[in-house]
Amino acid sequence: MTRPTWDQPTIVDDFEVVLRGDLPADVADYAQSQIAPEGDHIGEPVFHTRVKLTHQANPAIERPVRAQVNLHLKDRMVRAQAAGLNGYEAIDRLRDRLRARLARYARHWEAIRGAMPTGEPNEWRRSDLPTERPPYYPRPVEERQVIRHKSFAPRRISPDEAAYEMERLDYDFHLFTDEQTALDAVIYRADSGYELQRVTSKPETAIDIAPIRLNAQPAPRLSLTEARERLELSAAPFVFFVDQESKRGSVLYHRYDGHYGLITPSE
Repeated sequence: MTRPTWDQPTIVDDFEVVLRGDLPADVADYAQSQIAPEGDHIGEPVFHTRVKLTHQANPAIERPVRAQVNLHLKDRMVRAQAAGLNGYEAIDRLRDRLRARLARYARHWEAIRGAMPTGEPNEWRRSDLPTERPPYYPRPVEERQVIRHKSFAPRRISPDEAAYEMERLDYDFHLFTDEQTALDAVIYRADSGYELQRVTSKPETAIDIAPIRLNAQPAPRLSLTEARERLELSAAPFVFFVDQESKRGSVLYHRYDGHYGLITPSE
């Protein structure tokens, strides 16, 4: 088999494997053997599966291989990610993470987008596996750049629905338009539950949805340079702020490669 590369992925029966970095070619076959069977338990067709493995050649990273999978269903996507010492361990961890996500999906998720779980024991808020995030490369501050800029139109949803979407996509945070305030907000994991932060703080928009806790401090108004400085000085994985130019809520975050990513809402 020709060794897969970043520009030449291996695609077999709508199962795509992309390798980046120093990885053996047969890890693509191993990925398909371990990940493809997991889609058989969803109860609906999987139209396309994409697995991406990235090896970061740096001894400072404890688990240098990052594995991600996207399962494209009829009208939604299920996503998971993990990291390992090598490609095979990363795939094993990815399989277990995906299996836990699909189990919750099969038990509790409704077919209609936006339908919420019932709140029964072991429902979606109580994760079957602890969230695992690959540590980002400790790139020197002077070398870091904002190299990824995502702009999208966030849907107007409730904090509960935002947490639901964040879990489905296996994100650490989720930028959305809060239906209660019609303004930008972010929800993120905190301790054993979730925390919500808005661009404004109003007593009449308090929430009482366990386990979502409201951060009473509104997002600070910052320039991108100031947001970057705040992120560099803090130990946080991201900074939620109101951009001084656009007047919209934005998120600046650490990418796996040590650079920064920026997420902004479009008009």
